[in-house]
Amino acid sequence: MPDTLPAIAERIQSAELVLPAAPFDETLGFFTSRLGFRVETIYPADRPSTAVVVGHGLRLRLDRQGSGDGGALVLACRDADAVAGGFRRLTAPNGTQIELVDADPPVVVPPLVATLSVVHAGPQAVWGTGRAGMQYRDLIPDRQGGRFIASHIRIPEGGPVPDYAHFHKVRFQAIFCHRGWVKVVYEDQGEPFVMQAGDCVLQPPQIRHRVLEASSGLEVVEIGCPAEHETRGDLSITLPTGISAPERRFGGQRFSRHHAVDASWQDVSPTRQERCTGISAATEGLAGVRVVRLAPSSAPAWMHHEGEFLFWFVRAGAAALEVEGEAPIQLGLDDAVTVPPHRRFRLMPGPGLELLEVTLPGALPLFA
Repeated sequence: MPDTLPAIAERIQSAELVLPAAPFDETLGFFTSRLGFRVETIYPADRPSTAVVVGHGLRLRLDRQGSGDGGALVLACRDADAVAGGFRRLTAPNGTQIELVDADPPVVVPPLVATLSVVHAGPQAVWGTGRAGMQYRDLIPDRQGGRFIASHIRIPEGGPVPDYAHFHKVRFQAIFCHRGWVKVVYEDQGEPFVMQAGDCVLQPPQIRHRVLEASSGLEVVEIGCPAEHETRGDLSITLPTGISAPERRFGGQRFSRHHAVDASWQDVSPTRQERCTGISAATEGLAGVRVVRLAPSSAPAWMHHEGEFLFWFVRAGAAALEVEGEAPIQLGLDDAVTVPPHRRFRLMPGPGLELLEVTLPGALPLFA
């Protein structure tokens, strides 16, 4: 029988990337003197034609007789501008293209391009396969200029999830459990716990976490900023860490867990109830996540907001949305809408309407 994967990994001692290396002496000198690699092996002694150089987590086999182009290498640097006198792209004598990048680049939030975005669920919905085999449905296809992303994520078959400890480089990210349950674990937040339908967590920037197990038919809604951000695995950490530090800050934010069965509904107006998740406080007012129940009104008022982001996901019921200058929009179960600032709108709820509402800032007044 063939070896198992662990056995194969144990047998393989090292891996080398082979690069053609002509002219040989100049290429070897470039990698050692210019880029800081060191020679591990070189032969034959009288006229070297092969050298193995190591450094920066790489093993390169430089072969004088090698064929093909020189390929490309990306070197992640603590201070990329200081490595090569401000140059970010270099070409080795053998043609290898070297790109110098920042090892920990800052999160870049693109300028907001505010639009009215409506995504309907149902048979026409488009699902794709993403990380760890999860299925994704895009809830903001235009991404508001790259500033925001919202995804409806599902795992059709229950059981263990092939996830790994990882983190996201983000400005803001929240996960809302829509249907089913999921078992998760977070860095320095105690033991793994189960999120049930209606529960929500704030994932502060760069907190290590992992999805462990899910029910059949699990569905969550994930909202983040910016739309394109790095997800990085972390093989150095073991979760759970054995630490419970609820006040620890990650990128200026606290981890926050909203447990729906322990939460109460607050009457905001005769037609509006809210169940707040605590995310506004955990992000120091940056973002807010709440569940909203709206009762039918005989005369819904026209209103507008002046914030950065107003997003609704229909959890139950239905509604009609009118936005000035647009045809009326019918919203039903699992539909999503992003309402831009400064546009007058009014929402006409049907019976039993319940919305997941996400706003930036955390408190987003609506003006008549």
